[in-house]
Amino acid sequence: MKLHGTKIPHNKNTADKAPVALPMPAEVVIPMSMHIGRPAKPVVKRGDEVRVGTLIGEADGFISAPVHSSVSGKVLRLEDIRMSSGAFVTAVVIEPDGNQTPDENIKPPEVTDFESFVDAVRESGAVGLGGAGFPSFVKLSVRDLSAVEVVVINAAECEPYITSDTRTMLDKTEYIFKGIDALKKYMGVKKFVIGIEDNKGQCVRRLNEFCSKTEGVETYVVSSVYPQGGEKVLVYNTTGRVIPQGGLPLDAGVIVINVTTLAFVGEYLETGVPLVSKVVTVDGTAVSEPKNVIAPIGTPIKDLLSFCKAEEPSKILYGGPMMGIAVPSADAPVLKMTNAVVAMDEKEATPPKTTPCINCGRCLTHCPLRLDPRAISRAYKLKSGEDLESLCVDLCMECGCCSYVCPAKRPLVQTNKLAKAALRDYKSKKEDKK
Repeated sequence: MKLHGTKIPHNKNTADKAPVALPMPAEVVIPMSMHIGRPAKPVVKRGDEVRVGTLIGEADGFISAPVHSSVSGKVLRLEDIRMSSGAFVTAVVIEPDGNQTPDENIKPPEVTDFESFVDAVRESGAVGLGGAGFPSFVKLSVRDLSAVEVVVINAAECEPYITSDTRTMLDKTEYIFKGIDALKKYMGVKKFVIGIEDNKGQCVRRLNEFCSKTEGVETYVVSSVYPQGGEKVLVYNTTGRVIPQGGLPLDAGVIVINVTTLAFVGEYLETGVPLVSKVVTVDGTAVSEPKNVIAPIGTPIKDLLSFCKAEEPSKILYGGPMMGIAVPSADAPVLKMTNAVVAMDEKEATPPKTTPCINCGRCLTHCPLRLDPRAISRAYKLKSGEDLESLCVDLCMECGCCSYVCPAKRPLVQTNKLAKAALRDYKSKKEDKK
């Protein structure tokens, strides 16, 4: 089986630009929900003094993650802010004192076995830094470690503009391999495959230097056909394994971890500094000076745009233009999983005119999972849950290939997303009737 995709402009304008530190913002706004699962529970109040790495939100349930202060300073208030999803979430607003004093409790974790390793990852606040935001310790909490036959390290970074993972591979290579060493030691994994696109030659050479000195680790160079970074796509193209419909990578004997997430885990085990800052690619047609910026988590996006001399943007995205999420305003904060901020000018942000489907089949041809967006669209309009189920719309990864190649400029990926919600509702009602 050959997985398809599409060629898109890479626009990797910042690949050779080492990250630069952002000037300290006037305040940071740190949401308690920067991960999949239950929001963290605030443990600070107005007037409290905090330092870099101070716990300000404790995990509230198994699928949750703790949140730490990214600055030293004073808690100004707790407030509800609107996230890009439309939901309101409690955030801790902190006024930095400019000193960036580390919390006195920061120290490397004591890790002696698998359980203490998972505990350390939990306490670090790590989530999927490729954009998904799934709590990392949950992914690593495997009941049967013998089921993990290979770890696929996602270094594809297939979205246009984004180069934050590229900088990790070039600037923090040793921490990637310290993360690998930890997975070897505490999880017993023997095989690692680093999936990386062929447009990142400098990264491939750098990684291969370390692979040559590390048993059981290899780079697997894949063609730069979007969306190579999709979990199902990368696992198949690097290992030949198929993640079953409705299943997890572990069902195919695989764990997938983003390269920057892995590097953070390796660094945390050495330093004990939790997840408090991010390297964020700032680029797009409204940005005059694209950069990779080191920003405290909670920094308002407007500070990044000002630092990179952006014109007044018509649209701002968390992430890239294919799968990125529009933010409600430039006041929105940098989150744990923010790998890029893309600011678009009016021309790029204006949706194209939509015309009727001509049944050319390009959407089907380019879909990496060979779904049929035309048929899905018809089934959605007819409110046919049965047809949506048979068309496997729940497999859609919302990569946007269908919308990108459609000559009629139809919003196919948005329709697929609505169709997935309709299918969930159909299945729920069908289950209730049993």
